[in-house]
Formats: sequence, C-alpha cells, structure tokens
Amino acid sequence: MSVQKSILFLLFLGVAASSLMSFPLISTANTSQPYSCFVYFTGIGCPHCARTDPVIFQQQLSKHHNLIILEYEVYQTKNNAPLLVSYNTEYQSDLGIPLLITDKQTHLIGDNSIIKGINQVITNHPGNKCLLLDKSSDFSSINIDKVSGQPKFWRNNRVLISLKNTDRKGGDIAKKYFLQKDLTSLIDSHQFPLRHNIAVPLSGKTLIFSNGKQIGDYLLVWNNTKLNQAAAVSKNSSSVSSNLPNKIQSNTLIGWGKIISLAAVDAINPCALAVLALMLSAILIYNPHQKKEMITSGLSFILAVFLLYFIYGLLIVKAFTLINSLALFRIWLYRILALLAIFLGGLELKDFIYYKPGGFMTEMPLSIRPKMKKIISGITTPASAFAIGGFVTIFLLPCTIGPYVIAGGLLSRINTFQHLIPRLLLYNLVFIIPMLLVIFLVYKGTSAIKDIHQWRKTNIRQLHLAAGLILCILGFIMLFGA
Repeated sequence: MSVQKSILFLLFLGVAASSLMSFPLISTANTSQPYSCFVYFTGIGCPHCARTDPVIFQQQLSKHHNLIILEYEVYQTKNNAPLLVSYNTEYQSDLGIPLLITDKQTHLIGDNSIIKGINQVITNHPGNKCLLLDKSSDFSSINIDKVSGQPKFWRNNRVLISLKNTDRKGGDIAKKYFLQKDLTSLIDSHQFPLRHNIAVPLSGKTLIFSNGKQIGDYLLVWNNTKLNQAAAVSKNSSSVSSNLPNKIQSNTLIGWGKIISLAAVDAINPCALAVLALMLSAILIYNPHQKKEMITSGLSFILAVFLLYFIYGLLIVKAFTLINSLALFRIWLYRILALLAIFLGGLELKDFIYYKPGGFMTEMPLSIRPKMKKIISGITTPASAFAIGGFVTIFLLPCTIGPYVIAGGLLSRINTFQHLIPRLLLYNLVFIIPMLLVIFLVYKGTSAIKDIHQWRKTNIRQLHLAAGLILCILGFIMLFGA
C-alpha cells in the first residue's frame, strides 16, 4: 500500500505541476491588449487632411496593431457629411476637418494638432472605446451594421469598407475576418471571390491593397505586408487597375466641359470686346497708317490680359482652398456655385429681355467707363499696351468675375498642380479667343474698328442670351448631379 500511495502522490504532484505551468499561458491569453478605437473625420481634397491621412493610416496603424480607426470621409461621401454636425451636437467636437475624436472630452482638430498630439493620445487611451452617436462601446462588441453613415474601419494592414449607408448586412462575418490575425481561411474560401490591386483613396494619394473580398455589404481589403509598405500612387495613375466599387471611388477632377463653358461665357462678354475695340481705336487714332504697330499693340494688350487673369485665377483658387478645411462650406460649395451660375445666368437673360447698358454683374458699370477710356487713350506703343492692358483688367473684373469665381471654386477641388494648371490655362485661352479673332480680322483688313463697335451694339442682346443659356444649363447640371 505504501508503494501505491507513493505512486499516487507522485501522479498528484505531476498533475499539479502541469496545471501551474499552464496557468500563465491561459492568463496571458485572457489579458491580451484590447482594441483602441478612434473616430476620424477627413475629406478627399482637403489639403490639411493630406498631411494627417498618411500619419494616421500608415504610420500609426503600422506601429499599433490593436489600433482601429473609424473613418468618416465627408467630401466625396455625402452620407457622412451630416454626421460631422451630429457629432458636434452630441460631443461638441467642432465642425472642422481633419478631426480625431477620442472620447467625450478629448478631440484633436487640424493637421498640426493631430500630427503633434496623436502619439500622446494613443498612449494615454489604451483600450479606448469607439465613440458612436448613441453610446461608447468596445469595438469587439459593436454591431457594425448599425454604425451610422458609411464608414471605413482601418486596422494594421487592412480596411473594412461599408458599401451602403443604411440596411447593411454581413457585418458580423466581415468584422470577424477584419479582426482575425490569419486570413488564410478567407483566402481559401470560394464563397467570396478574391480581388487584387484595389485602390483606396486618401487625401492627396491612393493606397493600393493587394487583396480584397466583398462580404455582404462590405469590402475587406488587405496587404500581405505592413500597411506602411503598401504601394502609394497618384490618384490617376494609369498603371494601376482599381477594382474598388463605384460607390467609394474618388474623382476630384473637374470636367473640361465645365471649364470651357464658363470660359465661353466670359469670352463673349460684351464689355471685354468693348475694351479691346476701344484700345484698337486709340492706337488707330495715334498711328492711323501703321497697321503693324496696331496689331503688335493689340497682341501685347491681349497677352497682358491673359497673364493677369491667370494670376487672378490662381488667387481665386487659393482663396477657396484656404477655406476648404471648413467642412460645412466644402460640403455645400458645389451647390452654392451651381446656384451662383443660375443666378448669373438669370441676370444675363434679363439683359436679353430688357436691355439696359451697364447691367449688374453682366457689363462694365457706366460710372467707371470714362476712367477706363481715359486710361486706354494713353496707349501709343506695344509696351504701353501691355502695361495698360494689365491695369485695365481691374475694370474688366466687375463684369467678368462671376464665371471666373465659379470656375475657381470648382478648380479648388483639385489637389495637384499638374491637373489644375492646364485647366486654368485653358480657361484663359478660351477667354481671349474672341480678342485674337478681332486682331486677326483687322490684320486681314476684313473689318474696320467701327464695324466691330457696330457689330457689338447690334448683337449685344444675343450675346447676353447665349451667356445666360450656358450659365443656366451648367448650373442645373451641377445642381442635379451631372
């Protein structure tokens, strides 16, 4: 019996030792670091967001594998725009972007604030709950089908993208794979077709993810490497094939047709033609028999107008860009510009129906015409034509600024100079085409200066009609989504 007891005692010690050895492993598994969740408002096309997006989505996510970012993009995703107001109403989080919300008391707004403070915020808020509009909740327990708006969820080397605003399905399965460390089972599953090279736009760049699968109303995309090693390309690189659904594609480029239409309205503006005719008349009076001098001076005048208007355009675009960080303004900007186009078109149509010289925002005010004529009368050489041409653009602005402001507001949505500059150059080239045509006719001797004056007077109502129709049609196209 003593031997049997000894054997039993040794077995007992072995079991106990085994239990003690296994205890730390179980404890470690149960005390793994919880997910930290932050809400981030951004906008594709926001220059300040272009600084913070890479910091959050590439640098921080690659360092903190348990960090989850609930992203709301408000410029291109219209369903998310009202949520910025809702969060501010609920948590006094402010209305500007970029905006990072931690909890009811903590938020960072602006690029400098986020870049400087994000490390400390993440360090000071381990296991931070997602601040939703109805409550704060651990991400692991959130029903993502019920999360407001059309969010993206970012974690380490993957993104879970909502494809619908409401009535989403498949969230449980999509979230399971989103949180799963090893996606081999998802890759091997034939239930969800595998995609490749999927573009996810940020502000200022596009990230390309090597793999993706649509799960219900969600698209889960991921890389086999860390997120900060993901390919980053320009938004319009032809070398990248994007399989991202149209619902979340980004297109901040402005169509050439809109730019040409607005420039055409400016080009047929009666006051611009009148100024050129006055200038040619002044040169003709000073040098009645020197046709070459008149043509050279005319071209110098037009060159000055082109260059100064191009600079004005850059300033207009810059002004809109500076206030684009005010998210509410950016959200409504396109509609405001559409309504402005319709309003200006209405003024042009009014001048067609009931014409009166010096119409508000359609022609040069009568009060400044004598001053302009006096200045133009001083043109005697190509050099003076260039100098005075630049100065006279100030007098042209009251009757030409409307379409240019609309164009500038549209062009401010473009992030890169390689796409902005050609459109701005095209606008101003179209603007001076009628002036160049007048110079060409004078050079060919097919039209006298007095004929230009007479043609303008005879057709001035038709010019207002054409401008009004173009502006109204363009405004309605912009307003109703084309």
